[in-house]
Amino acid sequence: MSATITLDRVAGGPLSQQIANRLRDAIAVGTLAPGVRLPSARSLAGQLGVARGTVDAAYAILAGEGTLEPRGPAGTIVSKALSDRPQPVQCPIPFARRPLAVPNTSLPFRMGLPALDAFPRKLWSTLSVRAMRGIATADLAYPDPAGHLPLREAIAAYLGVSRGVVCTAEQVLITGGFQGALTLVAHVLLRPGDPVWIEDPGYPPARQALETAGARLVPVRVDRDGMRVAAAIAAAPRAKLAVVTPTHQCPLGVGLTLPRRLALLAWAADAGAWVLEDDYDSEFRYTGHRLPALKSLDRAGRVLYAGSFSKVLFPGLRLGYLVAPDELSEALQRASRLLQWGQPVLPQRVVATFMTEGHFARHLRRMRTLYAARRRALVEALTETFDDRVAVELAAGGMHLLARFAGATDDGTLARRAAEAGLAPAALSSLAIAHDCGQGLLLGFTNVVESDAMALVRRLSTAIDGTGHLAEHAAQTAGERDDDRRRIG
Repeated sequence: MSATITLDRVAGGPLSQQIANRLRDAIAVGTLAPGVRLPSARSLAGQLGVARGTVDAAYAILAGEGTLEPRGPAGTIVSKALSDRPQPVQCPIPFARRPLAVPNTSLPFRMGLPALDAFPRKLWSTLSVRAMRGIATADLAYPDPAGHLPLREAIAAYLGVSRGVVCTAEQVLITGGFQGALTLVAHVLLRPGDPVWIEDPGYPPARQALETAGARLVPVRVDRDGMRVAAAIAAAPRAKLAVVTPTHQCPLGVGLTLPRRLALLAWAADAGAWVLEDDYDSEFRYTGHRLPALKSLDRAGRVLYAGSFSKVLFPGLRLGYLVAPDELSEALQRASRLLQWGQPVLPQRVVATFMTEGHFARHLRRMRTLYAARRRALVEALTETFDDRVAVELAAGGMHLLARFAGATDDGTLARRAAEAGLAPAALSSLAIAHDCGQGLLLGFTNVVESDAMALVRRLSTAIDGTGHLAEHAAQTAGERDDDRRRIG
């Protein structure tokens, strides 16, 4: 028999628990027999499109129950203790017989997906060929765990000019995207049970990575001024780490105000704690001035600054960077050597050239203009289609907007209906942990071409009106208007 795992990414709860539940069910019905070897965490993570740590966490849950049996280098098997009857050991992986369901990450309204249609692929190909031809013998050896030095130098120069972050190349560590940076930070700074502040609502993969590291999560409510630092201090004054998105909060889009930034930095300095700043989407701002990085205000050296090329270039690149205080640089490089031994050299060389030759700055300028136009087109389509049934909340920057639909009491249902129609908005409530942030759909606009915006919004309307919530509200509103007109007449 074959086993297939499918994940519901709009449902609540960590993905690691979903994977554990699916495997447990397969074992219970005999699809996975005792003694069967499971795929490696890396292999299964690749098939499911999740972080390796998510699969590690699922395997750890089942191993703790005695359902799975880790065998070190030999892999992980279904525990033979589950049955005394001899069972034929099938091909090391029944999963390999049928491709596992991998979500289509390019669907309209997907959050965090840049305008792949507007990426300068021809230029990138030219730079890639040049980088390949220039590879030296030394580049074929194991890469520097800290990263390709020319890229680290280019990042340090860029951050100094654009984000006010003064650092040297020695403080920059190249990572596997933001998740890679978070994994390194958690490995170096956290021990099981350590309290960590996280924004609520917040970025689910960050939460899952911290759970995998064994951290005790302290959800902190976010309001119009960002994370409520005073509430966080009251809840967990001795927290070891705070993970924040101060420039453009994920997902609400608010910025952390200066008083709260200063309070956060003062707490970290007094408590000997650390702050991990995820400066995602800071490059894309459409109104007002760009907010400075929290790191630019850090005088005590308590902030670790993380950035990624996934949204400014393309997510398939899987490159990010971490700027560490001097006292942590060596430990983080050791962790990088231990966990991943650096990132592939070739893409780092291409990104370094892309930056130093000025292509990066030009690309960002073009994308800001394009994204502003695409955001405007999506807002107009939403307003025309839904009229007063939708309230669109626009942040000063970012790559998505928040649409709250009047009469809709279950945004998870709306998101699932949209997914069935080939769309990929996210339910706002699914990103919350302990604090109610209301109902709404998060719509990425950067991958929605202006000319397609109206058709896609109409498809969304058809899908979510099928729940009856919006149609009922529209009818009620129309009835109220008729009553008003009769009273006036």
